[in-house]
Amino acid sequence: MHRIKFMIKQFLTEPLWFKLLISTTLLISIIFSSSYYSKHAYFQSISKAAAAIFFIAYGIKMRRSRVTAVILFTSAVVCIYLAILAI
Repeated sequence: MHRIKFMIKQFLTEPLWFKLLISTTLLISIIFSSSYYSKHAYFQSISKAAAAIFFIAYGIKMRRSRVTAVILFTSAVVCIYLAILAI
């Protein structure tokens, strides 16, 4: 629970552009992966690309923790691969 509170507090102290980037990519990823858009490969690809941007942004932010950064960058690479594959 303390870790979650720390992450929320850290998110609130971030610059506005970072908050907008993270919120927008997360929202795009959720919306375009919904059941309505899931029938179209183009929207699935956009969803996976937005998730990759989300993971890259947090990977750069968390680069002090090498394990966390590697996990986030690996997730971004997988999302990019799946986005290309979905087209």
